[in-house]
This record gives sequence, C-alpha cells and structure tokens, in this order.
Amino acid sequence: MAARPPHFLFSTPRSMVVKTQHSIRFNHFLPSAIKSQREDDRVPPHEGLSSVAGGVVALGKFDALHIGHRELAIQAAKVGVPFLLSFVGMAEVLGWEPRAPIVAKCDRKRVLSSWAPYCGDITPVEYELEFSKVRHLTPHQFVEMLSKKLGVRGVVAGENYRFGYKAAGDSSELVKLAEEYGMGAYIINNVMDKNQYYGNMGSSNLKEQGQVSSTRVRLALAKGDMKYVSELLGRQHRLVVMVKDQEWLVSNQHRLSARKSCFLNLPPKEGLYKSCSVLIGNDKNVVPCKVTIDASDIHLELHDAATCMRIISQDFQCLGIDFGESGA
Repeated sequence: MAARPPHFLFSTPRSMVVKTQHSIRFNHFLPSAIKSQREDDRVPPHEGLSSVAGGVVALGKFDALHIGHRELAIQAAKVGVPFLLSFVGMAEVLGWEPRAPIVAKCDRKRVLSSWAPYCGDITPVEYELEFSKVRHLTPHQFVEMLSKKLGVRGVVAGENYRFGYKAAGDSSELVKLAEEYGMGAYIINNVMDKNQYYGNMGSSNLKEQGQVSSTRVRLALAKGDMKYVSELLGRQHRLVVMVKDQEWLVSNQHRLSARKSCFLNLPPKEGLYKSCSVLIGNDKNVVPCKVTIDASDIHLELHDAATCMRIISQDFQCLGIDFGESGA
C-alpha cells in the first residue's frame, strides 16, 4: 500500500473521545439557542441553506464509526441536533491507494441508528462535502463556509483535529474562528484504547498515541481479533455480502460459498470464525452460523438447510454477517 502523504488537507484525528475538563473549558462559547435545540423543536432550514442548517456538526473522517466517533456524536447531541460532517473523494484527489471501507456504505444508517440511545434518542445524520470543492480553503474560509453557506450553529471536534489547506488550523483556532462567526465550539479529548496490545503503531505514525482509531480497527481485523474489534467499535463487526443467486456455490445442504469480490466492506483475516450470525433481509431474521474465509471465498455453515435454500432462492440477496468475539 502506498504511503499516505505526510500532510493532507482537512486532516482528522485518528480517534475522538471522552468529555473532560478541556471540553468544559470551551462550553461558554455555546449559544443558548444551541443548548436548548432538540429534534422535536427543530425548525426547517432557511431557503438556500443546507439540510445541516441549525445543527451541530461533528468534524472528522468517519471511516470506522468507532467509539471515539460515537463520542463526538454524543457531545454534539448534548448541545443541539447532531450531524457528522465528513469529506468524500479524498483518496481520489490525493492519490491514495483504494481500500475497502470498514463499514459498508449501505450499513452506515443502521450503525448511526444504534447510537440514538447515547444521543438523547436522536439518530445522527451524515452530511458529506466533496473534498475537491473545499481542499484549498484556508481555516478561516472553512469556518466561514460552515457558518454562512451551511448555516451550522455549532461544531464538535477532537483535541488534535486539524483543518484547512495543508492542515493549517488546529482545535484552538477552530474555537477562535467559531466564536468570531457566532457558533458554538466544543473540543473533546481522545478516547484512549484500553487494550495496548497494538500500542506500537510505528514511529512513522506521529498521530498514534494509544487512542481508539480506524487504524487500530483495521489492524485488529487483519489479526482476526474480533473481541478487540468489538471493543473498538462498540458493536460486532458486520461484513456485508452482496450476492446474486447464481453466484452462490452450494457444496451441501448446510454450506454456501461466495467469492470475496462480493464483499462490500473489509473482512477479518482468513480463518474460521465460530460464533457468527447471518442476517437475512433485516436484523430480526438472525441465524447462527460458522464462517470460514480463505484466499478467494467466504463459506457459511448453517444448521438449518431450509435457510440455505431461502438464501439461494432470492433473486438478489444482501446478507449481513456479524462476527462474534471468537477470533480466527
């Protein structure tokens, strides 16, 4: 994999985190209107403004939607209607090597819905900006865009968040600029990884200081350590498989196989995973299974032959496979 550029625009902290005295310190910048605004009394955005208008946005690159990202959403929900604001198209613009997402795009709404109990029964909504359209903005221009173009009323970011052209702005400047434009700014500390097994991330990764991060999730998946993955994500990892009926390989009444090319997100390493569940259609139809991943295929072993027939009889089937805590 090609090395990432040492400086990329609108860079995000590799993890976000728990509220501490640092976040309280900036609380006086929050307008009272933001503090009282909740979903039940949210007013529609003014004409010409975006759907995020009037909301409080968490800033970041939310690849894994891990517990640090969830903490950002929690803090945003405490002071307003929570949104996640991220940038799309960064890899293409900056020439990064393509890689599978940790969370399948079609599964992100489900994950965000699972955060609602932590966010005052409000499900955070994602709002995406094309990176190519904002990459050259200075820190000042970026905050001005949030205020005037998007109508944002508050921002939440991690303590090591950087933004603007060549990552010129830091969290302190974000607070200063937000105040200038009458927005609330809420800075929170990093959620630290309690499991330091992967503590040595390499000297080249200067941002890695033991915090929860998407990098750690990827490493844990590469190790097949599903217990650790669950701790970082705050949920079981779900692999989404999109398979047409003719692409299933049936070796017996209880075993189905599909090519890895059907994966919509990042799988764990090759091996046998015993405590898994396959979800057919929705989260209410859950069937225990064993999963084996090899160099080219994924194999599902189910106790119920009727379930196998139901899967292969569908014209177009999207399956979710949840991995329990038993590793490969």
